Amino acid sequence: MNSFNDYRLLLNSLVIFRRILSDPVLVKLQRLLSASPAETAACIDAYCDFAAELFAHTDDFSAYLLKLVLEDENIYILRRCSPGAASPVLEECLTHELAALQELSLFDGKDIREALAFDGFLPRWNTSAQDFARAYAERLAAIHQRGYGIFAKYRMFTVKDGVLVPVKHPDTQTLEQLPGYERERSRIIANTRALLNGQPANNVLLYGDAGTGKSSTVKAIVNAFHAEGLRLIEVKKNQLYQIPDIVETLGRNPLKFILFIDDLSFSSNDADFAALKAILEGSVNGHSGNLAVYATSNRRHLIKESWEDRTGSDLHESDTRQELMSLAARFGLTVTFSRPDKERYLEIVHILARQYQLDLPEAQLDIRAEAHAIRNGGRSPRAAKQFIELTKSGV
Repeated sequence: MNSFNDYRLLLNSLVIFRRILSDPVLVKLQRLLSASPAETAACIDAYCDFAAELFAHTDDFSAYLLKLVLEDENIYILRRCSPGAASPVLEECLTHELAALQELSLFDGKDIREALAFDGFLPRWNTSAQDFARAYAERLAAIHQRGYGIFAKYRMFTVKDGVLVPVKHPDTQTLEQLPGYERERSRIIANTRALLNGQPANNVLLYGDAGTGKSSTVKAIVNAFHAEGLRLIEVKKNQLYQIPDIVETLGRNPLKFILFIDDLSFSSNDADFAALKAILEGSVNGHSGNLAVYATSNRRHLIKESWEDRTGSDLHESDTRQELMSLAARFGLTVTFSRPDKERYLEIVHILARQYQLDLPEAQLDIRAEAHAIRNGGRSPRAAKQFIELTKSGV
């Protein structure tokens, strides 16, 4: 198979990998394969349009096409991740399409360049020997760690209009960059390992003072374990009602997910309260077992309560308040991040100073770090990091 028409028919005949036809590079390739070398100007335009789109990613067409195939979310993958195996019909289709795409991956444009009546320069792209069948089999074997579709490309997501949106430039926070709270984090890490291993895992509430690294801890844990199949979905409180539909789509996904709610708190008449309560009472973990809720809050009981709430007109005010206050108890694991004392604060400062290779006498470092904390609302890991970064930059 080496004619332009054969390659074009190959693409048109895809079934399992049909979604890749909408990829911008393959859209340009289809246009090129449909162009006639007899129409020199139009064919050159299509040729260079394809090359420009490919070069925006790589100059190796074979590697690009293989990456598309490995990350594609298709009917075969979805069937494999459902109870039972893919049918023999799909297995046969997969075998033939992988062989055809491997052949297509060697398309280097040489025949088009030779057929054109054009003496000017046309860019060339590289091709490389790739074993599509072997690579796809290896990806299937590692599907619980690598994932498929957008989950193979990204590790963190947000929600917009009920749809998951990948975070293309996620926070690169690491656990090593968060010194001073190893004991607190060890409990969350152990719970995360249980989730990854398919064991019962708790929903987690990270409660404590501002600036103690609660949100950073969650993101650092995802960065540490994403290669083992962990992904993060960050949702706002007012998006909680959309979560059941999202969870439904993730139920058969082979990866594990943390549903992350940052800075969580409610007023006593908050409509989002019921949505979170339903999620914590089982519509997440009880549904699929591959997702846990991790929330951070500066409030231990999550509810903003006023004196009016205690003296209002509710005949069963005590029962109502008890229901509101019990929300935190629905998190199976609560980890407290307290503001550090002086000793712990300076220990964090010393570790960060070594990480940033800050050359400053320890006594002078301590005096300046304490002064910075006093000027900026008190001791905290956030204050320590800000102090080190300011000192490193010479401010």
